[in-house]
Amino acid sequence: MKFLFICILAFTSLFATGNTNNSIAQKELQKQIEKEKKYAKEQKFYQKKEYDLKSMEVNPDSLSSIPDTDDNEDDFDMDDVY
Repeated sequence: MKFLFICILAFTSLFATGNTNNSIAQKELQKQIEKEKKYAKEQKFYQKKEYDLKSMEVNPDSLSSIPDTDDNEDDFDMDDVY
């Protein structure tokens, strides 16, 4: 991904002539930098470097207050729908 970023930077610097083209190149460069930052953040998440699941843990003592369901409630018969 860094190679792509360097290639884009090289192209924008080669074709950026004049003040208007330079400003366009700077805008494109900023867009690519933002995409690179987003990609880096996503990769940290996908590689399990930023998981924070401590807030989602369940207190085992609170599970006793949940009522049990009957096994018959899980059966679903499509004949009842029609």
